[in-house]
Amino acid sequence: MDLPWNGTLNWHALQPYKQVVARRIGDLDQWLIGVGCDQEVGERTEPWAVGAPCVGYAGYDLKNRFEHLRSRHPEEDGFAASAWWGPQFLVKLGKGKAVLEAPAERAGEGELLLRSLISDPGPPPPMAGAIWARTTPKERYLAQVKRLLGSIQWGDIYEVNFCTRRTAHLPDLDPYSAFARLLNYADAPFSAFLRHGENFALCASPERFLRLEKDRIITQPMKGTRPRGKDVADDAALAAELAHDPKERSENIMALDVARNDLGRIALPGTVQVDELCAIKSYPNVHQMVSTASARLRPGTAPMDLLRAMFPMASMTGAPKVRAMELIDEAEDMRRGLFSGTIGYFLPDGTADLNVVIRTVTWNAVTGRASLISGGAITAASKPEQEWEECEHKARSILNALGHAC
Repeated sequence: MDLPWNGTLNWHALQPYKQVVARRIGDLDQWLIGVGCDQEVGERTEPWAVGAPCVGYAGYDLKNRFEHLRSRHPEEDGFAASAWWGPQFLVKLGKGKAVLEAPAERAGEGELLLRSLISDPGPPPPMAGAIWARTTPKERYLAQVKRLLGSIQWGDIYEVNFCTRRTAHLPDLDPYSAFARLLNYADAPFSAFLRHGENFALCASPERFLRLEKDRIITQPMKGTRPRGKDVADDAALAAELAHDPKERSENIMALDVARNDLGRIALPGTVQVDELCAIKSYPNVHQMVSTASARLRPGTAPMDLLRAMFPMASMTGAPKVRAMELIDEAEDMRRGLFSGTIGYFLPDGTADLNVVIRTVTWNAVTGRASLISGGAITAASKPEQEWEECEHKARSILNALGHAC
């Protein structure tokens, strides 16, 4: 069935369901929402692209399955390394229309879900304040950046993504209202709401990992950030500064080169190309530098082949990728879990969209434990104090939306 849609979404309509993936595809002005788990299709550790729609996620630790890597820290966010399932209900939203796909025997339940989902929820209620504690003190962060700069100076790596974490105890969090607030504040084009059992992810991602349209695949590594300005002139100056910053361009181009190399593993020979180089994309709270590469897939390439070739994404690892991931595990004070992974879907019509899990709060409804990770690329031109400030700005962009403090 389909109904008119005016762009509003009532996230509390999803509350009865234990498995939910909601993904925004901002450049196409669309949402795709998979609700529940179809028991006939079930849940798997690998995605698929034939027969039935597939929604789910892959966490950063899926890397350990693809490479001879490990994670020395314990699991903490509760998410599996990879989980994909066929939804009971599939909702597609865009162009003023809401379309529901549901089995005939559950059409009534599906219609109630759709009508509730697209109803006007009103403004999100105020949230209780909370204080977030840093896992990595500033002094240790600066020391670890200097250590990574030493690896770069020795020629061990050229670039590495280094992250820190904050945690909070939020036993009374309403994840549905919190996600609505996050969307209103950030308006991020590749946002996602994920529920898998009692584990939630509220994701305000500005970055796409992969877009698949039949045999054409694109990837869009994002490196380089500036805050929005206080007025029009200041905002334009910050965007121009980002566009011409040699360090930011270097970070972006190195990530793009890794992504192009990864694409080459699954592409028809001669089809990998750069469609856009170091473009500046502006969002409500930040300017970002984004490049786009595309290719034609070799026939018979399965979704897991895509992940095996491309995952984890270049922007969240470094160059060379495997050595960078080894150093990440040595330097960081936590296991990333879902962070630096991807949330998305594969559809039987040959389309897929996977984001990059950044600007994301993970939360467990049983323990009340919440986590927020932020980071950035370290290159030879990096200055530790500036890298610290970039991590802080990225974290504040999420905490401000929730009305919380660092």
